[in-house]
Amino acid sequence: MQNQRVARYGFTPTQLSARAAYLLRGNDLGTMTSAAPRLYPHMWSWDAAFVTVGLAPLSVERAVIEMDTLLSAQWSNGMIPHIVFANGRDGYFPGPGRWECARLAECAPDYPETSGITQPPVHAIAVQRILDHSRRHGRSTRAVANEFIDRRWGALVRWHRWLAHARDPLGRGRITIYHGWESGMDNSPRWDGPYSRVVPGEDLPPYTRADLEHVADLSMRPTDLEYDRYIWLVEEMKRAHYDDAVLPKVMDFMVEDVFVSAIFAVACDVLATIGEDYSKPRSDVRDLRAWSDRFKAGVVAAANDRNGAARDYDLRAGQWINSETIAVFAPLLCGGLSRERERALLRLFDGPRFCGHPDLRFTVPPSTSPISADFRPREYWRGPVWPVMTWLFSWAFARRGWTERSARLREEGLRQATDGAFAEYYEPFTGEALGSMQQSWTAASVLDWLD
Repeated sequence: MQNQRVARYGFTPTQLSARAAYLLRGNDLGTMTSAAPRLYPHMWSWDAAFVTVGLAPLSVERAVIEMDTLLSAQWSNGMIPHIVFANGRDGYFPGPGRWECARLAECAPDYPETSGITQPPVHAIAVQRILDHSRRHGRSTRAVANEFIDRRWGALVRWHRWLAHARDPLGRGRITIYHGWESGMDNSPRWDGPYSRVVPGEDLPPYTRADLEHVADLSMRPTDLEYDRYIWLVEEMKRAHYDDAVLPKVMDFMVEDVFVSAIFAVACDVLATIGEDYSKPRSDVRDLRAWSDRFKAGVVAAANDRNGAARDYDLRAGQWINSETIAVFAPLLCGGLSRERERALLRLFDGPRFCGHPDLRFTVPPSTSPISADFRPREYWRGPVWPVMTWLFSWAFARRGWTERSARLREEGLRQATDGAFAEYYEPFTGEALGSMQQSWTAASVLDWLD
């Protein structure tokens, strides 16, 4: 019945799985998978984690290589940078020459070249998928996965330790970001207030945007003023030499990101369980559990008393950020709300302001509520549906034991994906594929759903 229903909308599950696997092979650069062949020709941090989730059912060994490549670019302070640049790949701005991390940052590696910021810490989920799939195979594959966790355990704990300390200097249980790009939701309405207080200096070095060369409809992309602000924040970081101790004093943008914090709380819990299962140091496991509890509490403290909707906190302005975006559902990822508030938040998720809006093509969460004044159905994180977010909530709901909810999101996500475009994001009302096509993490989400 499910196969018949999916087939009405395009490719059958078998065809879709084959196309997704073919896409990942086509985007494979050898030791890393480009996020997308034209617009995003390098490795992005949270993209790589989601890509690993999709690679694991195809080849545990290749999934291990993906994570190894990303972790090889880890800074000595523990940060995993948001971009690892592929040699010989041009056409993306800002590239390594703009970031200048190896020259300016004491903690940055000389090679490979990287950016100077980070992205949401979803990597423990990918590691768990590697280990899960390895158990389905023979001794040699299990040995590859076990050797990987032995070899990279310290790096993963350092990554979490850096986030818990360098990015929560006040101990409030919420991750501080210094650029909207660190949230993964670059131009979300969540950042309109903080960005409005970023005034690019007259000495902002000139630049040429590369993204507009690959997307015909300019309404899908951030404006030039938004890009000026993005690049000015990079300049502020460069002038601070990317120093964790200096950034809080000089950055115009400084926000406690509740969505990244919820992901971190979950990731710490997942990694702690891996540590227990694979007999890692008890002190590491204790730290991970403590961080999970602390950041779960931080997310709950940021939730609205009435319906549990989560809020970011603008540290520069000293005020909560109230938005109608997918980030309000952060507590559904990590848990911790009272039963009453959690039920209210689930009603919001299912209701007409989000998944239950009557005009949606598919009943999956749009990046911004269609009822919000900030809603733009074609503009990046201001309205379109992102398949990878549907996957993340489906995964989280399954983890929390909400099997039916998880299955509904999976079914609707697959219905959306049967066009075979594997688009970066989709117009929520028409279902039109938008942004960059042949997106690796979209294909990876489909492969995991169909596994």
